[in-house]
Amino acid sequence: MRSPNQARLRAGVLVAGPLLVVLAALPAAADPVESGPWTSYSPSFNVQERGCGDVSDLTFKLTCSDDDGDQRAERRYVTYTSGIRQFEGYFKIISLGGTRVSLKQTFKDQSGAYFMLAVERGGRLYAVNGGTTIATGATIGTEVRVNTVHEVGRTHRTYINGSLKHTVSSDSGGFYDKLGAYRTSSGKGPATVEWSDIRFWRK
Repeated sequence: MRSPNQARLRAGVLVAGPLLVVLAALPAAADPVESGPWTSYSPSFNVQERGCGDVSDLTFKLTCSDDDGDQRAERRYVTYTSGIRQFEGYFKIISLGGTRVSLKQTFKDQSGAYFMLAVERGGRLYAVNGGTTIATGATIGTEVRVNTVHEVGRTHRTYINGSLKHTVSSDSGGFYDKLGAYRTSSGKGPATVEWSDIRFWRK
């Protein structure tokens, strides 16, 4: 027979005598948005640090308040040219002394940033091309889930916390995903952004 003081783990609850400790499970990464079947894959990437950009694993910093020049701290994933590609990741703004900092890009080879998701001080998320508000509430310390679904040659769709927020048509050609912290043409740092649970699927 177990001693009443013997600790045991049962259904996520640690019981140790009179002490009851609830073990909070870490949130699992979400399933893909939109219907499948989706196949997961892990594209390679390189790190880009320019100007006052600094990358440490999935923490991306702009350490200066310069409002000109190339200030970036990013991951650049490999190019894809066909099919339907889905990106998922969670970001959290740790600090934002500046404003209008790009967080996630879908970049077109030889053409520039085809889609850029940026944040303003105060938490507004917007599409840099056109300035459309995508969502609000991306305030300091708030975790936000981002999914982009790109049908090359057809459409590019952006989901925030699982809800479709933005759709734009897409040309054919080569594209790649970027994430981190990047000063837009009208923005500046400093900024610190943490990303987590980065996943990719295709079909």
